[in-house]
Amino acid sequence: MKPNPQAQHNFRPLGIAVIRNEAASVSALEARIGADFERACLYMLHCEGRVIVTGMGKSGHIGNKIAATLASTGTPAFFVHPGEASHGDLGMITAKDVVLALSNSGETSEILTILPIIKRLGVPLIALTGRADSNLSREADVNLDVTVEKEACPLGLAPTSSTTAALAMGDALAIALLEARGFTEDDFARSHPGGTLGRRLLLHVADIMRTGDAVPKVRQEASLNEALLEMTRKGLGMTAVVDANDRIVGIYTDGDLRRTLDQGLDVHQCSIVQVMTGHCVTLPKESLAVEVLQLMERKKINALLVADGEQRLVGALNMHDLLTAGVV
Repeated sequence: MKPNPQAQHNFRPLGIAVIRNEAASVSALEARIGADFERACLYMLHCEGRVIVTGMGKSGHIGNKIAATLASTGTPAFFVHPGEASHGDLGMITAKDVVLALSNSGETSEILTILPIIKRLGVPLIALTGRADSNLSREADVNLDVTVEKEACPLGLAPTSSTTAALAMGDALAIALLEARGFTEDDFARSHPGGTLGRRLLLHVADIMRTGDAVPKVRQEASLNEALLEMTRKGLGMTAVVDANDRIVGIYTDGDLRRTLDQGLDVHQCSIVQVMTGHCVTLPKESLAVEVLQLMERKKINALLVADGEQRLVGALNMHDLLTAGVV
């Protein structure tokens, strides 16, 4: 059925009302970040095992996300379904773990069923509930209050504001722990090797540099004209200048060519050593690609030569190579 353009709907005001309701619910959490929040963080920070997150229904979906966020920011964590826990998955919980249980009502039967086992293990229990007087709240070592005044659902039935508040509290825990652990961009990249940040922080020069015949180079005895032909063939906007042992003695770039022409020099008569840039910037192939990007930006250059410990030419790359590799 096609939508009737003449029909009157309140989509926009209803959408705005939901956003405002959920924003107010999250904002109200600020006043509850106190001693209980700090105790919860300490339990998780000093956990020798893993943070086991559990929740039923929509709380379970939020719990899954919180577990993923914790794991990707330096706090080992995984989600255990409370229904499955009663049928064998409780074996995933060890005495070195911490349990983070989500239940808006605090009376979720599947969670209450496994509480005696959690207590017997002596595992710290952190609860995220919307009722401070619930059974789960009372049994928990720490209860984090994620009460909302009302759900965004006009019927007051579908978990909306309550799940948003629980998710925000989970993010607050994860980021507080990230800071406490001194978690860095490099740490994040190692757990996200397939993502953009992972590529930027884990990719090495050796992975993207041009090698062999793709590297533009001329001997120091070459003429400027020969160097220009090499630059044109290889398309890197520069060429290395090397000695008989392939050691780098200089570089000649498009920028150098403009300066040469400004000086009125004859490209056919001039030797490359007369106009090249000596003592050029080089880097080892073990360098991180992100370091190359930072160096290029700092030096305001578009291409670099890669050298070994004895300054022998082993590769080259330019800004386009970094773009292609997703580093930029």
